[in-house]
Amino acid sequence: MKAVTWQGRRHVAVTDEPDPRLEEPTDAIVRITSTAICGSDLHLYELFGPFLDRGDILGHESMGIVEAVGRDVVTLRPGDRVVVPFNIACGRCFMCRRGLQSQCETTQNDQYGTGASLFGYTKLYGQVPGGQAELLRVPLADENTIPVGTDLPDERYLFLSDILPTAWQAVEYTGLSEPSTLVVLGLGPVGQLAARIGVQRGHRVIGIDPVPERRAMAVRHGVEAWEGDDDVSRVIAHTQGRGADAVIDAVGLEAHGSPFAHAAHAVTAALPDALARPVMENTGVDRLAALHASVDMVRRGGTISISGVYVGDSDVMPMKTMFDKQLTLRMGQCNVKRWIDDLRPYAEADDDPLGLDDLVTHRAGLADAPDLYEKFQKKDDGCIKVVLQPT
Repeated sequence: MKAVTWQGRRHVAVTDEPDPRLEEPTDAIVRITSTAICGSDLHLYELFGPFLDRGDILGHESMGIVEAVGRDVVTLRPGDRVVVPFNIACGRCFMCRRGLQSQCETTQNDQYGTGASLFGYTKLYGQVPGGQAELLRVPLADENTIPVGTDLPDERYLFLSDILPTAWQAVEYTGLSEPSTLVVLGLGPVGQLAARIGVQRGHRVIGIDPVPERRAMAVRHGVEAWEGDDDVSRVIAHTQGRGADAVIDAVGLEAHGSPFAHAAHAVTAALPDALARPVMENTGVDRLAALHASVDMVRRGGTISISGVYVGDSDVMPMKTMFDKQLTLRMGQCNVKRWIDDLRPYAEADDDPLGLDDLVTHRAGLADAPDLYEKFQKKDDGCIKVVLQPT
């Protein structure tokens, strides 16, 4: 089969790989019809080389048609159309029963002290081959597939694999129960959807991003889109001097405006893997400009919801300010299956209330993946969301 594989820093390639096979009686094989490049994949493209091996298959936003099932799979049969959640969970353990599938105790990665395994996402999360490929082996397939209908196009369902539930969880974690002011930092795919969900819930949503095409897309969906110059002062000035009721940080560890951490990333990326791994595990730092801005622009007693990925264990946070302002922080990998019943009606609604038909800017086959990884990272050509169609 053809697959998108990691070959080195800023270097992915489409290579011939062995077809996956059923390895456990609970497995399924899915022929991928659509798979997306996620903003989180760009962290692998740029930073996570020490935890990747050359030839690792990337991708964790996928859907397709079931080709084969193991003898113990009970809810699927060949020919079923399914979405594949990005986290791999058992559905039965202590964590899964509490809706914390991203912390599944069956697939946790004890070697690295991390949560549930993820498709296509480094040794830290199980080094499971990903879905930017023609075929995907899905472990524990009864739990790790979402059967969907056949009438709607893939792009109405594909984002149930990650970015739509991630955005929904980000808004849920703000705890806003009445019309409020919500700031979304970063208008990439997750930020776009979080902002739209906020508008749907009746909030005043301010989205902040330096990229004009992202701001223009957000405006089409009722968001106040700002460029980001002096954004903390501007938010405070537009909220009666208090600050926003809640802020969603949809940027994460590669935020602009953190020159020292950016330099540390560059140095770490240049180290041999054997040296870089312990540095990243034990003394890694993130580019925290977005998170620090969140602390400054949220009102006292407000909430910061973090959906952008952070990985540093030596990050410096303004604890005095956070304590004094009595802030609430919620964060974490999305628990995809927890939110599917809430989100399926939005995906299937005739009027497309979240504008899922207005998110993808670039569509291509697998062969174009290397070019589109570069374009997405550089934010060239108005690139906001990429969908690859292997078949």
